[in-house]
Amino acid sequence: MKSKIIGMKIEQIYTGCLAQGAYYIESNGEVAIIDPLREVDTYIKKAAADNAKITYIFETHFHADFVSGHVTLAKKTGAKIVYGPTANPTFDALIATDNQEFKIGNITIVALHTPGHTMESTTYLLKDENGNNHALFSGDTLFLGDVGRPDLAQKAADMTIQELAGLSFDSLRTKIMPLADHIIVYPGHGAGSACGKNMMKETVDTLGNQKQMNYALRADMTRNEFIKELTDGLAPPPKYFPLNVKLNKEGYQDLDVVIENSNKPLNPSAFETLAETTEALVLDVRHQSEFIKSFIPRSIFIGLQGGFAPWVGALIADIKQPLLLVVDKGMEHEAITRLSRVGFDNVLGYLEGGIEAWKLSGREIDSLESISADEFLNRLKSSDIPVFDVRKEGEFLSAHINNAHLTSLDNLNNHLAEFPKNSQFYVHCAGGYRSVIAASILKSRGIHNLVDVAGGMAAIRKTDIALIENACPSTLK
Repeated sequence: MKSKIIGMKIEQIYTGCLAQGAYYIESNGEVAIIDPLREVDTYIKKAAADNAKITYIFETHFHADFVSGHVTLAKKTGAKIVYGPTANPTFDALIATDNQEFKIGNITIVALHTPGHTMESTTYLLKDENGNNHALFSGDTLFLGDVGRPDLAQKAADMTIQELAGLSFDSLRTKIMPLADHIIVYPGHGAGSACGKNMMKETVDTLGNQKQMNYALRADMTRNEFIKELTDGLAPPPKYFPLNVKLNKEGYQDLDVVIENSNKPLNPSAFETLAETTEALVLDVRHQSEFIKSFIPRSIFIGLQGGFAPWVGALIADIKQPLLLVVDKGMEHEAITRLSRVGFDNVLGYLEGGIEAWKLSGREIDSLESISADEFLNRLKSSDIPVFDVRKEGEFLSAHINNAHLTSLDNLNNHLAEFPKNSQFYVHCAGGYRSVIAASILKSRGIHNLVDVAGGMAAIRKTDIALIENACPSTLK
């Protein structure tokens, strides 16, 4: 999204697979970047096209869900990295004081310290060339429809989640809610991010509208009510989060180096040897419709077409895990780049010629039985079959098949004992992506007696399969 106003340009650079918003702000030949992604050439090229110089890189906090591009961008441009009060990076950065002002051409950016999501969390208020408040870059302090969770890995060691939630309440009411309704809110994340619970799909809004519909900004809300609502129902954060925080605080390899080290074609023999001698995980990133037909035994599927990087982080967790890729031709660079966004830099190479080369070499392949929702209906009619739903709890409670078992993909490894060892069972999700991920994990654990339901709940809804709809959570405990 672009916003061009006399004297300045604001562009939201939104990355859907991460549900993340970075921002490019230009005024009179000077540029500020807020929360850049790791691949920084996009920002450099934009500045060159505007005949402008990047002077500041503003970080709203130490990100947990992705690796920021701040270190590389500063190295390539000479721009100054700015964090809010209490931040303690190991590299050179300007630690702003509360309400400190920064000139970008004809405009001003003001650092507002808003602890709560993290202790160093800072929002940036943009004033136009006339000194009028125009926009708020709210990071993870304020989302559209939600606020940042207070329980992530970078929380203050000597504070409870409830205490951090209380700080968030104070920050919102002393720094953000007093601002005028017309101010535009540019958040750090949108729907799908694990940094909040219930974000809107929109990525830009006015503060006035947020005051009307965001539960966390209710004018009559007490501090205790806020703390309870913010902390209630939080799922555990993904395990890779603290590892990304460490990279963002201490630095990392430039993406160019990661690409050079990882973008290596391997013939089937070399690929197999590395898989056997390095404890590398074979990660298949093709579309699920191709994966189910044929894949390398014990490989894990996480397709590029879905929420790829967050699922890699959540399910593989260890960013140092060696990886070998099975990827469609021409998508190698994309796969490596998207892995690097969440800190997975240890890619040893990719299978040259893809799965066809593997098959032509005479090596063993595996496949996954996947049936249509109509065929699933026929099988349900003829027998009482075990059904495992791998969606999130909220999706399950909204609508699910009678007697289905909730086994969320996020926590699949904790459910392994629940799956039948000898009799056939069925797995489904919302649209067919997560169920194939789950199936690949189960098969890698030696559980092969499963059937995938293609199209998931979206396809199931088009059949006559009876569903329990809008179930109240309290009735299902």
